[in-house]
Order: sequence, then structure tokens, then C-alpha cells
Amino acid sequence: MKQIKRLFQIDPWKISTTTLDKENLRLQESLTSIGNGYMGMRGNFEESYSGDHHQGTYLAGIWYPDKTRVGWWKNGYPEYFGKVINAVNFIAMDLFINDQLIDLASLDPEDFYWELNMKNGVLSRSFTITTASNKIRLSFERFLSIVKSEAAYIRVTIELLEGTGTVKVVSKLDGNVQNEDSNYDEHFWNQIDRGTAQEIGYLMTQTIPNPFGIEQFTVSTAMRHFINGERLLPTYEEGTLALHAVFSKELSLNEPLIIDKEVLVLTSRDVPEAQQISQITSDFQTLNAHFDKAKEEQTNAWAKRWELADVVIEGDDEAQQGIRFNLFQLFSTYYGEDERLNIGPKGFTGEKYGGATYWDTEAYAVPLYLALADPKVTKNLLKYRHNQLPQAIHNAQQQGLRGALYPMVTFTGVECHNEWEITFEEIHRNGAIAYAIYNYTNYTGDTTYLKQEGLEVLTEIARFWADRVHFSKRHNKYMIHGVTGPNEYENNINNNWYTNTIATWVLRYTRENYLAFKEETTVEISDEELAKWADITENMYLPVDEELGIFVQHDTFLDKDLKPVSELPANELPLNQKWSWDKILRSCFIKQADVLQGIYFFNDSFTKEEKQRNFDFYEPMTVHESSLSPSIHAILAAELGMEEKAVEMYQRTARLDLDNYNNDTEDGLHITSMTGSWLAIVQGFAQMKTAHEELSFAPFLPKTWQAYSFHINYRGRLIFVSVSNEQVTFSLLNGETLSLTIYGNTEELADHLEIPLRKEEANV
Repeated sequence: MKQIKRLFQIDPWKISTTTLDKENLRLQESLTSIGNGYMGMRGNFEESYSGDHHQGTYLAGIWYPDKTRVGWWKNGYPEYFGKVINAVNFIAMDLFINDQLIDLASLDPEDFYWELNMKNGVLSRSFTITTASNKIRLSFERFLSIVKSEAAYIRVTIELLEGTGTVKVVSKLDGNVQNEDSNYDEHFWNQIDRGTAQEIGYLMTQTIPNPFGIEQFTVSTAMRHFINGERLLPTYEEGTLALHAVFSKELSLNEPLIIDKEVLVLTSRDVPEAQQISQITSDFQTLNAHFDKAKEEQTNAWAKRWELADVVIEGDDEAQQGIRFNLFQLFSTYYGEDERLNIGPKGFTGEKYGGATYWDTEAYAVPLYLALADPKVTKNLLKYRHNQLPQAIHNAQQQGLRGALYPMVTFTGVECHNEWEITFEEIHRNGAIAYAIYNYTNYTGDTTYLKQEGLEVLTEIARFWADRVHFSKRHNKYMIHGVTGPNEYENNINNNWYTNTIATWVLRYTRENYLAFKEETTVEISDEELAKWADITENMYLPVDEELGIFVQHDTFLDKDLKPVSELPANELPLNQKWSWDKILRSCFIKQADVLQGIYFFNDSFTKEEKQRNFDFYEPMTVHESSLSPSIHAILAAELGMEEKAVEMYQRTARLDLDNYNNDTEDGLHITSMTGSWLAIVQGFAQMKTAHEELSFAPFLPKTWQAYSFHINYRGRLIFVSVSNEQVTFSLLNGETLSLTIYGNTEELADHLEIPLRKEEANV
């Protein structure tokens, strides 16, 4: 049984604790991360903390090409590993009470409280310190504005409860930060300028030069302060790569001292270096919304997001907290405003995976954003990949192949990851890029992107697959050797069923749409190429076992020592932290959905019996040590009537980070997989499907829940779906009448539909 690690209390709208867990502070910092799409940070303390923790502030699109570090260079390796870099720590405020530094690593606080309010993205913390001369209550609040994304607001309230005291504050813009994942222990920032302008203090930094000729980024960070609502003019002191605002105040008994720190951050992605200081001073002059007003605006802006995105679960506060936490962190990371950006697997919460873009976005995030945001948000995700098509062609050429190979890890479209078995073998990601184009077109009904940019991307991906396959004369079939499938616990395998399946689908889908829109596109594909693609499609080798009635994960999978995870001792899990890599690769154990990933993508291509046999065969061997795994299993289990398994997998995906299921959340949250909790409910429990441009549902209600409800956008309509113990209700809140398929029956949704909840005996 998985031993979960739960550090925060259960509450539908917040995560909170009365315990400062110094042994697990990194985990607490990850879980209290905040962001606004433009920037974000871990739940670090404003005041000094000398104990073990991971200081992290990150800016969207700001990265560095860290020179690849490998012992044995191979042709085709990327020259650098791109990574998001730790930026200026602008929340820092060293606090001295009667010359004693407030440092919770060495002090024992009383009445400690820490809360992340998911309704508005406000992070707050408070505690009491008792010394020989006084008793002090300190409270902290901060948020990153989603109204003005360059702005951050920090409030510190100091109350003298007993005795006497003077507070000295050293408020910092501190560029002395470093990435924990730096290959060569580099410090990535140089100082360009610092000083004061029109009563604000600023620090301008620039990323260090790199040997690859890649753009350097310049960032200007500025601060100003208020005490009890009055503008403060501190003494500014210059430090090494830092600027300090220093001021002191006498404390009066039971009269709170309220210190507000306002910060603006500008980057050269948006404002040229030469204009940054004048722009930032101008922005401060027009920044009339100070802490209280800005907090009110923040709350209202988040309320609008929640109005569409919220999933309400009645009867299970753990499940409710899980889905809201995941949606909150997703929208704190990306809300579609900037087509130059994508969704990093860790978002702004840590440095693992380099903060770059993976295939997770197309496979897992696109369905959620299609339903919960304007279609232009998903189109921006598609444009991100189209803009990087030349770089994807370059990646393929590096491997001696035609067409486009989209990167495993990237900021610019050029591959910047150096783990060979993942980067150059896990080529199935190319299929996910193509599938996202299908998903957008099928869901929205908009073919304009497909006809132009979409076909350009699809054509080059198809050319890659046509060149990457080889023809086996022995079997008279096309094959794909030397790959890693979605199950990363197997490398350099031959004929991964999922990879071969999605390659075949891409070739077919591209060919069909080129022929359909040949007169409306600028893409040109020769008859010879089209004939070749058709031949590959018709003659691709897809491994199956007739006796077992399953699709075989790859050529030699059935030769392994096959046994379920239940036979493993609990102390050997997770495998990736307990076993050698050699032992993992030789085992039958599956990291995440592999064959089942293909069944999820192309669901309507398989019979229920095929789905059941493959699920029953593969799921017992799956350790779910990828954050992407539980949601796919929850969706398929729900469709197969396996309620207990579906709910188990939902719980795992919804609370993966909150309960630290995989014992790795201290490195940062699993942002892209957070879509899984929404997918598990909407595509799983409610069985929403959109195949063949038809919207259908077949909901069930978990026995431990009383009800659940959600909204979706679909083709210009806003639909509210509510599932209770007796009935399913569909309400058309906006848009024209729509035909729905509900439990296999066609219904017209013009206003309001009530359908009895179908209750079937669960297949446990």
C-alpha cells in the first residue's frame, strides 16, 4: 500500500498547515508555489531562512543553454541542455527585531500558520516569536498579479504583543541565485545596472554570454515600499549583484506595523534593454492599485477563471481539494496569453526537466484547454509548434532523416536534451504534435488552421515517419526499430506497438487531409510520396498476440518474466528510486500507459473486448511512476465499468503532489500531468467523447461522491453538466441548440435536459 505524505490539511478551497516541517520544507515549498503565467516562484519565505530549502523564482521564456555534459560524445548529441534559470529573488526581506535576525531555521515559532488560497492565489503565513525582551506576531501575504502580470505584491505585518522592540528591515533585490541543476555550477547572471530612479530601487541583470550565439536576456526588477499606507523612502545600499532598501521603525504595543513591498519585473522578451528603466518607472507611476485594491482585483480576476473552470465535487473534500489545486496550478502556469510560450512539466515550481516544453502539452493539456478556455488558447499552443517547424526539420537532419522531428525538450524548437535513449529514441512524441492538430480540428470544427499551418506541420512529421521506418523483407512489413515507447522503463526496443500505431495514423491522417484540402493549401506533396505513405499505412507491422488477444507492447515484451506489481515488496517501490536502471529495463514493469495510451487516443478504433483484454493484461504490471499514467487508466477503467480502479486512479492523479505519491514533489509540482484529474472526471467518470465531431456522454457517479458538476466550451456553446445520484442534467448556458449522444441515445439540447443516471453493476 502506498504510504502517502500529507503535509497540508484537507479543505475545498485552500491548502493550509499549522506545522513548519523543517525536514520536508522543500516539499512544502513546492506545494505553496504561485505564478501568473509571466513569472512564478516556490513557496519560499520572505524573511531569511538558513536551513535546507530550494530558493526558486522563474520567469517565463527566460532560459540559458547550459553546455552539454557527457563523458562520451556521440554524433547527433545536442550541444546544450536548455534550462529555465533561477531569477532575482525579489521577495527577500531580512527582518531584525532588536537586532535579532528572524530565522525560523534557528527559532521555534508559536501559532504557526501557512495557507495557499486557491480562490485568489494569495499565499499567507503567520507566527509568533517570544524573546527575552518581547513577544512579536509576524504575518506575511503575497501574490503575483494576473491583472498586471509584471507586478508582485508582498505585505508584512508586525505586531508587538509584549515588551518593547525596534524592527530593522533589509528589503532586497538579490541576484545572487543559482540553479541547483547547473551542469558546471555556473552563476547565470551578470549585473548591468542598479540604482534608484524616481524613488524606486532597481536592479538590471543579464544572462551570461553563451558559446552558441543564442540570445542573452536582460531583466530589470524594481521595488518600492509603503508603511501603513504611506510612501516610504528607504536608504538604498548596493551589494554584490544586489540592491538593498534599509529602514527601521520603533514598534508600539498592539499597533500593527504594515509594510508593503511592490515589485515590477520587465524582461527583454517584451521591452528592449535600453527602455527598461524608463518603462518600469513609468509603470510604477501608473500602478495605482496598491496592495488592498490589487488584492481585490486579483480575487475578481480569479473568480472569472473559476466561473468556467471549477469542478464541484460533493461528498469528498479530498477529491475536491485535489482537482482545484491542480486547476489552480495549471492556470498559474499558463493561460494562453502568449503564443511564444508553452507549458513546462514543472512550471514555475522547480528546475527538474529544465523548465522546458515536452510532448505532455499536446497529449494531456490540449483537451483541457479546449474545453476550459477560448479556442485561441489552444491555437496558440499549436502555433508554438508551427513557429518552430524549421528547428524540428533541423533536429531530423541531425539524425540523418527527412522531415521534422519535434524535440523532446526545448525552448526554441532545437532539441536540448542529452539523454540518448529518451531524446533520440522516444520519437513517438512526434505523433502527439500531430494528434493535437486533429484534436483541435475535431473539437472546434475549425479547419482553417489544418488547411494551412497544420498541414505544413503534418507533412513534415509524415515525411519523418516515412524515412524512419524500414522494410523487412523477411516479414514483408514496415517496421520501426530502436525506439523508446511511452513506457520509459524500456529502451532501444523494436516495433513498439504505440509508436508504430501513431506513425501509421499520422501518415493516413496527413494524406487524407492533403487530398481533401489540396486546392486550399500551399503544401505540395508528390504522388510518389502519397503512394509511399499509403503503402506504409497498409503494411505497417503491429505486433499482436492472437492467443492472449492483446496488442504486444513490443517485439520481445512477452519473453519477459511477466508478473503483477502486487508481487513486489512495498519497500521496493518506487522502482526508479530503489532499483538499478539495468534491473528496471529487464523487468516487465511499466512506468506509464503505453499500449493503453494508443487505445486512449484512438478509442473508437477498438472494441470494448479489445480494450478490456489489454487493460486487464497491462495495468497490473504498471507501477504508475510517471505522473502522466493514472489519468489514462482512470479514463479507460471508467469506460469499462471498473469503478473501483477508476476512482483509485483519479485519487492518484488528483492528489499526486498533495500526497507526494511518487516521493519526488520536493523537486517541483507535476504541472502538465495535473490536467489528468480533470480528464479523469470529464472524459472518465462523465465519459465525454468527441470522436467523429460528435459530442457524447455516458456518466456514472462514484459511490463515495454525492454529486459532481463542470462546464465545457464546445463549438461556441457553453454547457453545464451536473451528475447526481438520480439524474444527469445538461444546461445550455450559451449558444445554439446542439445534438448530444447520451448513453447511446440522441438528444437535442436547446435549454435544459434531465436524464436518469444509469446505474450498472460495476465491473470490479
